[in-house]
Amino acid sequence: MTTSLAHHRISVEHDTGANHPECPERYTVALDALGQDAELWETLRLIESPLAARGDVLACHTPQHYKRVEQAVDDGRGYLDADTLVSLHSLEAALRAAGGACACVDAVMKGEATNAFSLARPPGHHATSENAMGFCLFNSIAIATRYAQQRFREIERVLIIDWDVHHGNGTQGIFYDDPSVFFFSIHQYPWYPGSGARGETGMGRGRGYTLNVPVRAGTFAQEYRRMFEAALDEITARFTPDLVMISAGFDAHRDDPLGQLLLEDTDFAQMTRTVKELAATHCESRVVSCLEGGYNLDTLGGTIRTHVAALNGS
Repeated sequence: MTTSLAHHRISVEHDTGANHPECPERYTVALDALGQDAELWETLRLIESPLAARGDVLACHTPQHYKRVEQAVDDGRGYLDADTLVSLHSLEAALRAAGGACACVDAVMKGEATNAFSLARPPGHHATSENAMGFCLFNSIAIATRYAQQRFREIERVLIIDWDVHHGNGTQGIFYDDPSVFFFSIHQYPWYPGSGARGETGMGRGRGYTLNVPVRAGTFAQEYRRMFEAALDEITARFTPDLVMISAGFDAHRDDPLGQLLLEDTDFAQMTRTVKELAATHCESRVVSCLEGGYNLDTLGGTIRTHVAALNGS
């Protein structure tokens, strides 16, 4: 088992201002935690996250959205929505977040790694085709999904698993009418951004290819994992992916300030193993994971280390 890790120091330069939960330290505590585990670190195949090509971004976002982000960054600082702040290096950081996710796809598809993790900020799953929102500028996992489908002939059907505590509304919207991408989200509900009800199942040709599992605040971890595993069984009974992508948010952790769920590191490790088993059965173990949320700086590094270790086989 070989795991690639994509990252770039530009993640630190995406300045969100004082007291913002999506802060540069999210990247540094995660990288430090991985580096302190010498046995794990030595086994990882490191990738310097490249810039995503403009065309790859525009496969999921409108030109107007790209220009809006570009202009806000050129202006030096500005809010794209009430929670989403950009500064001088934010465009590069967002492009490398998307590019890192695409590089992870390359590593897996070229046989350089069995699976891969993109450690980057800003996160992406709230970014819609037309707007930034919820700390997210470009939707990295959506961009990497389209990249995989367009670049590699053997990738036709992709399963996206989003276990962030918040619903991945942007990812859902981008693929809502597309039967080639199955989007599954398990999330606290009702909670930000207010979407993700059971009845949201897709539209047109994509109807039935979105599955939302809304979870009440305070749900016990064992019940959460039962619902997670049942949903994956339901999905794979009718959808066989060629690639599995994970929107790996860790704000469902019991100590996270932006969620009210009760997961611990062992739960994330077990969910990671469950996804790996699914991928081993259906798509030659191809898994690409991308960091989304997770805002407790005291726990985030350890949780990410646990996730990467589980990807890597331990």
